[in-house]
Amino acid sequence: QVQLMESGGGLVQPGGSLRLSCKASGTVFNLLEQNWYRQGPAPGEQRELVATITTTGNTNYPDSVKGRFTISRDVAKNTVYLQMNSLKTEDTAVYYCNFVRIGGAYWGPGTQVTVSS
Repeated sequence: QVQLMESGGGLVQPGGSLRLSCKASGTVFNLLEQNWYRQGPAPGEQRELVATITTTGNTNYPDSVKGRFTISRDVAKNTVYLQMNSLKTEDTAVYYCNFVRIGGAYWGPGTQVTVSS
């Protein structure tokens, strides 16, 4: 069973940057795409998709992070990254990585990102 582990979260001031990493414990076969989601602290807040990268390298972002967040991957290291620039207080959330394969998906436990002055 492959496990995912995020790292790189923390406290940053508005306007700052963070780089999140998500490493898989092994190769994910039949991989379709890799994603980053986030879930904010408000009660009942839904998990939001913030970045996607497909196995062909295509990327996609919602308008809320487009131009500020960049997803990338290192196939050899089984790792996906999320570079977050120009962070805003509303980016505060637990960030989760997600690897989707044919027939299933894997999730990491999440890493906290707090944007505050």
